[in-house]
Amino acid sequence: MSTTSSNGLLLTSMSGRHDDMEAGSARTDHSDHEELEHDPEDPFDLDNTKNASAASLRRWRQAALVLNASRRFRYTLDLNKEEHYENRRRMIRAHAQVIRAALLFKLAGEQQIGAFGSSSATPAASTGNFDIDLEKLVSMTRNQNMSNLQQLGGVKGVAEKLKSNMEQGIEEDEKEVTDRKNAFGSNTYPKKKGKSFYMFLWEAWQDLTLIILIIAAVTSLALGIKTEGLKEGWLDGGSIAFAVLLVIIVTAVSDYRQSLQFQNLNDEKRNIQLEVMRGGRTVKISIYDVVVGDVIPLRIGDQVPADGVLISGHSLAIDESSMTGESKIVNKDQKSPFLMSGCKVADGVGSMLVTGVGINTEWGLLMASISEDTGEETPLQVRLNGLATFIGIVGLTVALVVLVALLVRYFTGTTQDSNGATQFIKGTTSISDIVDDCVKIFTIAVTIVVVAVPEGLPLAVTLTLAYSMRKMMADKALVRRLSACETMGSATTICSDKTGTLTLNQMTVVETYAGGSKMDVADNPSGLHPKLVALISEGVAQNTTGNIFHPKDGGEVEISGSPTEKAILSWAYKLGMKFDTIRSESAIIHAFPFNSEKKRGGVAVLRGDSEVFIHWKGAAEIVLACCTQYMDSNGTLQPIDTQKEFFRLAIDAMAKNSLRCVAIACRTQELNKVPKEQEDLDKWDLPEDELTLLAIVGIKDPCRPGVREAVRICTSAGVKVRMVTGDNLQTAKAIALECGILSSDTEAVEPTIIEGKVFRELSEKEREQVAKRITVMGRSSPNDKLLLVQALRKNGDVVAVTGDGTNDAPALHEADIGLSMGISGTEVAKESSDIIILDDNFASVVKVVRWGRSVYANIQKFIQFQLTVNVAALVINVVAAMSAGDVPLKAVQLLWVNLIMDTLGALALATEPPTDHLMHRTPVGRREPLITNIMWRNLLVQSFYQVAVLLVLNFAGLSVLGLKQDSNHAHAVEVKNTMIFNAFVMCQIFNEFNARKPDEMNVFSGVSKNPLFVAIVGVTFVLQIIIVTFLGQFAHTVPLSWQLWLASIVIGLVSWPLAVVGKLIPVPKTPMSRYFKKPFRKYKASRNA
Repeated sequence: MSTTSSNGLLLTSMSGRHDDMEAGSARTDHSDHEELEHDPEDPFDLDNTKNASAASLRRWRQAALVLNASRRFRYTLDLNKEEHYENRRRMIRAHAQVIRAALLFKLAGEQQIGAFGSSSATPAASTGNFDIDLEKLVSMTRNQNMSNLQQLGGVKGVAEKLKSNMEQGIEEDEKEVTDRKNAFGSNTYPKKKGKSFYMFLWEAWQDLTLIILIIAAVTSLALGIKTEGLKEGWLDGGSIAFAVLLVIIVTAVSDYRQSLQFQNLNDEKRNIQLEVMRGGRTVKISIYDVVVGDVIPLRIGDQVPADGVLISGHSLAIDESSMTGESKIVNKDQKSPFLMSGCKVADGVGSMLVTGVGINTEWGLLMASISEDTGEETPLQVRLNGLATFIGIVGLTVALVVLVALLVRYFTGTTQDSNGATQFIKGTTSISDIVDDCVKIFTIAVTIVVVAVPEGLPLAVTLTLAYSMRKMMADKALVRRLSACETMGSATTICSDKTGTLTLNQMTVVETYAGGSKMDVADNPSGLHPKLVALISEGVAQNTTGNIFHPKDGGEVEISGSPTEKAILSWAYKLGMKFDTIRSESAIIHAFPFNSEKKRGGVAVLRGDSEVFIHWKGAAEIVLACCTQYMDSNGTLQPIDTQKEFFRLAIDAMAKNSLRCVAIACRTQELNKVPKEQEDLDKWDLPEDELTLLAIVGIKDPCRPGVREAVRICTSAGVKVRMVTGDNLQTAKAIALECGILSSDTEAVEPTIIEGKVFRELSEKEREQVAKRITVMGRSSPNDKLLLVQALRKNGDVVAVTGDGTNDAPALHEADIGLSMGISGTEVAKESSDIIILDDNFASVVKVVRWGRSVYANIQKFIQFQLTVNVAALVINVVAAMSAGDVPLKAVQLLWVNLIMDTLGALALATEPPTDHLMHRTPVGRREPLITNIMWRNLLVQSFYQVAVLLVLNFAGLSVLGLKQDSNHAHAVEVKNTMIFNAFVMCQIFNEFNARKPDEMNVFSGVSKNPLFVAIVGVTFVLQIIIVTFLGQFAHTVPLSWQLWLASIVIGLVSWPLAVVGKLIPVPKTPMSRYFKKPFRKYKASRNA
């Protein structure tokens, strides 16, 4: 077991960036670098849990001192999850039919069949109004039976039997959707029920110390009733038992509320939004609303939402590893058309017809059979376990010392009761009295352990994370991994995309070069030859993943697709493009979907039976480089040599005005050079040389309002914002200046602003040097982004990176925090990310940084509060036990203090909302001490004060409180002890305010914004009045006069001015943990020498 932890009290700082902490300063310099390194012998020294090995995760669990493992490790990663998932997947693949039948039977028994499965558990000849049997449909897809598919007339035949149109989908009608759900089931599966409240009660009961206390209470109860009778004898044991039950109930309620928050978060994560074709238009729906017969367009990065068959596709490749366990990519075409739910589109485009949903798919069966794992330890959680272990060992030692001291004093006859009589007289005291007294002594020692071992400390992380994640949803951020929320507080750099994150993603074509010159009006075709307009229209209509829908009632046309596609489709539509006509008169025979590496996409189009045109669209300067001619305004082909410089200057001019430049080009292809066989056609590389330039368009995507301010906040908070974009370097520079990422033109020199190609060609060492200086990277590929992230991390940066494409997945995975885009992001990108930015807005990324810092600051507030209580309670009981043979704070009172300290304290302080003050300091270093010098100062000042007051009351209380004249000595002692208990609790109530602002003078600022804090303080105060005034026999208290209540409040109130005075005491910059650690390091070094 580890008794010293560099993640607990004995912790070094790795970062010199954190110079104005909410909870203190901890600057380091390079001379101490040897002390900042990772300590391999410390199981709690875990920088990042994102990609941590199972061995290191298992190691810290085994090293932690734990009283209640089921509760402490509830929100940690299930290390056997992968193995369990793999076993279930294999079983379902082998026995899908049997498992499905069993599940249907179970659902029917629970009368949930209409909600989750089919309307019948037995095969039927036909299903509703449809001409196909559900079981035949499920069997065909599951077994990937081509002969069954052909018997049904291929995909077209299945679509007809399902009354669906392969191009337009099903009708956009609620009754139609309901009928299909009733006939074929809905795309949901029965979720495993979460733990009931009674399970949380049971887990809270598993605490070893509480079990011991219950046993002690029962023993005390039995002995008390035997010696004093039922009326008086039940009080000691009954009060402890009741107090323990209260702790268990409050703990269970708090834990249960947390679990509900995580459950809601998981529901949000699973609710994927996707596009389907209904009634000829593209509509966005929830994955749960997909029905059999739906036609779904598939693009790179999408998740296949249900089982189905391929209608059409180009270069479509599917990653089936989530279902088959094999990591190979499977190409899908008419020979292999079956698609499995839960798989990902690795490449290409296509469309599918849904044939199976919910538990009629293997994915649905798998999801129904495994429980959602909300567990995942965070770096702070691991470090807090180290701190809790250290404090726990100190507490156990203290409890043992108190136990021995009390027993020695008792059996040597020096312990007296409240009347001054000796408690133990050899040969006189009865056995039952001895046992009763020993049980009371043992109970006190065990209660000290309950207070001393901060079981709630690591759980405070999950409490504050659960609260933060719920609030972050309102700030448009969905946390997928707990650790990311926390790590974001340490982020030193954010590598952001441009499009949609820094800009609005609302694109319009504002400039056009066509026919060899600039058009006066970007979308006015009057100056262009009809032949040129026809070629542009065909190129735009066919080389797109977007769509144009004409409503039947003659309303405004609806254009769908990515923002760039929508802008170009809208522009071409205004030029006179007849979208549906063009697509019906020519057919795509092969496609090269847009690729972020090549920055362009193309299609081969067959006109009639003889003509093949190849259309390309992409980054203007790249497409221009492939062109040998252009079409002038008269429809004549002209050599481009003389005009190439003109077009280059045009592209530069548009880029400098922050326009995205896209070129449209084409060429003819002889029919005999086009592969005839489908297999050869799939492998055919579209010719991309000798192109004819048709047009260059400049697309405006304005900066988001507020993005400049968000960048300024980041910069002042010590977080460097870098822009990484696939756009032209000039466009990137213009947007960076507009957003405030670059402050002036003079900054825009290499390597501050660099092309991806230049960066990737550097050596690894050079990349590390250059990465520090990069602010803008243009024309970057996803691999360039990955290289930048790796280089920055090697330099010691904590890197957050945004991404939306499938190819961004490696960079999102590699970064300390991967941020995917909720609107424009693919499912693959979202799954690789840690946080989803729901509105794609950079300002939301900055809010995540605030919340990340808030998590860390709140935990530090709670640590300061809890340690102050710990130190004061332990010192007063140890000193009293050693000197007087009795303790002023009884078992029930200590359990009440434990409740204030653990559960209520965590609720009050862990739910503090973030403040602007958090963004006025530099990032939290990953090895920064949890207990900073400022926190040490604050807790020592308060602890010394509380200990001093309590010891004075304990040893001179009768004189100070004027109780010596009391004729009833026993009553006077009870008043004194009640006063000690009351003053101690008042100190905690008032000190809770001090803990809110460890380094600010005004501890009340923003208190009204946290009603939960005010409510908890109020409830604690009211309960204290009730305990002291009305629960005397139960809590070992007596009612106090108003003068003593006033004195108690004044004692507590003094902690406020004392905190102000304490904050005037300067603290050294070098963390105190450094001084603790040095002897251990020297000792280790001497042993290893």
